[in-house]
Amino acid sequence: MKKPEVLIVGAGIAGPALAYWLSRNGYRPTVVEHARQLRSGGSAIVVKGPAVPVARHMGILPELRDLATRNRSLTLLDPDGRRVLNLPLTSSGASTVEVTRADLSDVLHRAAQAEAEFLFDDTVTALDQDAGGVDVTFRRAAPRRFDLVVGADGLHSTVRRLVFGPERQFTSDLGLYGATVPLEPDALEDPSEMTMLTVPDRMLVLHPSRTTPLAIFTFRAARAAPHDRKNIALHQQTVADAYADVRWRAPEFVAAFLDHPAPFFDPLTTVRVPSWSRGRVVLLGDAAAATALLGDGSSLAMAGAYALAEELAAHPGDHTRAYAAYESRLRREVGPRQRRTGLLSRLLLPRTRPGLATRNAMVRTIARTSHFTPRETANR
Repeated sequence: MKKPEVLIVGAGIAGPALAYWLSRNGYRPTVVEHARQLRSGGSAIVVKGPAVPVARHMGILPELRDLATRNRSLTLLDPDGRRVLNLPLTSSGASTVEVTRADLSDVLHRAAQAEAEFLFDDTVTALDQDAGGVDVTFRRAAPRRFDLVVGADGLHSTVRRLVFGPERQFTSDLGLYGATVPLEPDALEDPSEMTMLTVPDRMLVLHPSRTTPLAIFTFRAARAAPHDRKNIALHQQTVADAYADVRWRAPEFVAAFLDHPAPFFDPLTTVRVPSWSRGRVVLLGDAAAATALLGDGSSLAMAGAYALAEELAAHPGDHTRAYAAYESRLRREVGPRQRRTGLLSRLLLPRTRPGLATRNAMVRTIARTSHFTPRETANR
């Protein structure tokens, strides 16, 4: 019998993971990615929760541990840059592993590429589905017909826009912005330490990553920046304005952001789509349900890919039932996380100095009731 053909749009985390599992369940996956190659760099993410058994089942967990970031502790700074608290971030027997997003994407791509077709430097421009399949028009490749299409193309999903509607219908801004820029290796004082400075409405993190340290900006802007994803000059000015009066090493990191030709900048948003499928098209990962601030996006993408492939295998020839079962499973994971984003934003970025002091006290309490013993470096 002819294997059902599935087009997966997006080669980040969810796409290659799904391609891996589909190929083992009797499908022929094709992955299309608008970038010319897998992206390098990127922020660190933690493979945790439901993604850990998936990684273990794929046999990639040892490789991910070999690629783990150098981050072993978190140091909190007060608004003047003085150390407040140092927390170990690892423990013996920990099941989670922190890697860069690029490393995770590369590992998943190599796991899937033997059985899946990958098309880089291309994307879909039109999807026309009927009872028997989906006719796909590409920007570069010749048109093709697929049995199913999966939108695994992230927060700004092209598939979601083409099939479900404009992005603004499904995204909710948290009133926060995120920005990152890579730094030179000598920016680190301690290559195993992540350092976090928080002042009212703004946070600045120096993360050691694995090979290239990152400066991470998370903030509320005094004035909302227009949603122009291609206006790098506007992004740079927004970051510079937001951190103009922040101490410690903020001027150094802002200068790096201003000097970089393509720093990352995006509003922090959640994505809520009433139904993740329409006909033969289904959404996966951030395209279906982004959860800002929690650091769960990559793990939920891996768990979602496994669940979707498993449900398609359990309901051969009945994508409607498979999609519904997959969505039901993942919403139980995503829903509680999305409901916590508002509270988490207030805890991470207090609006006042008293609120910041309360946040730090909460961190101390949580650390003391866990199996970690924090090292206090200042009595405040």
